Amino acid sequence: LIFLELCLVVNGHVKRPQDEDIQSNVLEIIGSNIQSTYITCPAATIGIKLPFLVLIVKNLKKYFTFEIQVLDDKNVRRRFRASNFQAVTRVKPSMCTMPLRMDEGWNQIQFNLADFTKRAYGTNYVGTLRVQVHANCRLRRIYFSDRLYSEEEVPPEFKLYLPMQIRL
Repeated sequence: LIFLELCLVVNGHVKRPQDEDIQSNVLEIIGSNIQSTYITCPAATIGIKLPFLVLIVKNLKKYFTFEIQVLDDKNVRRRFRASNFQAVTRVKPSMCTMPLRMDEGWNQIQFNLADFTKRAYGTNYVGTLRVQVHANCRLRRIYFSDRLYSEEEVPPEFKLYLPMQIRL
């Protein structure tokens, strides 16, 4: 996570432990109330134009949500919120909430912001203004890209490395 600007923690913590599964430092966001424990990048706006958002996140088997605020070609700020406790997708004028299914352990979430903006609002994606990640998760990396890349094309620092198991 390159630019952590705002962090709100109530009855929880934001720490940088080493994850035992990947043997690497991660950002851990834990809280008893997901609405009051989160990180925001940035506090103002980032203005990233790249349409693909990728999160490498660990499922901690607790409630988890993240939110992206985008700007469309009608100059309207729209929010997309994905949650592992949401059952159905709901589209309102400024917010789209949707279910998020995560596998056990580490997950790579790929979010096509241009496609979601077009399908939810019938408008064109212009840029991302803000990313907010709420409790409860462990983050390895958040990044934007111009397209989805194969595993071979992704730079090493953007990959999730799992330790090798050597049998003798």
